[in-house]
Amino acid sequence: MAQVILLIVACALLFGLLWAEKTGGYALILLFKAPLSSLFVLTATLRTHFFKRYYHVVVAGLILGLVGDICLALPGNIAFRAGLAAFLVGHILYIFAFTQLTRRTDWVHPVNFLIISVSGYIFWRLFPHLGAMLIPVAFYIVVISVMVSGAWAVFRNPNMNRVGAWLILFGALLFYVSDIFVARNRFIESEFLNRLVGLPFYYIGQFLLAFSVGFVKQGPDNRI
Repeated sequence: MAQVILLIVACALLFGLLWAEKTGGYALILLFKAPLSSLFVLTATLRTHFFKRYYHVVVAGLILGLVGDICLALPGNIAFRAGLAAFLVGHILYIFAFTQLTRRTDWVHPVNFLIISVSGYIFWRLFPHLGAMLIPVAFYIVVISVMVSGAWAVFRNPNMNRVGAWLILFGALLFYVSDIFVARNRFIESEFLNRLVGLPFYYIGQFLLAFSVGFVKQGPDNRI
């Protein structure tokens, strides 16, 4: 029941955040964004968890997501770079969490070439606009691509609980897509459409990853 209430509050805060993004004003955006991002951390901590290593790493990644959200809500390049760094480390933590649920063979699959192709196309589109952010963004794209590949590897593991596998896969994919809109807004064209699409995708993705901690029991050879 508590988690249902959390999701209802999260939906209300998300609508408020979209309204704040539309009207502008950093203080108003933070007023909705900080508590909304805190809720996906709280959601994970309220879940009954079985695999402590996975749980702790994912919660750490979610906390870094909260930090990144606050940074991106602030003006200036320094805040943006700090937010990028927070999300980057968060993705690395997610990768580490996913490796706890996979076998080596789960990482070898033709879908990885599709992920590389999509990420390469995104980088090609961003390249003329990156300037001094070229290397940080390139590194970020590599890391988030590996994160999505890791989620696909988890999904491919037949020993994974299917609900948990779906939550992880869709959580990672939605996070990936949301970052495309963040990059588009930052480097190509700043418009409300980027937030209108990107923010719901991002928050749904983070909440799915938060819920996944309740469906993971142990390592790659154990079912829940």
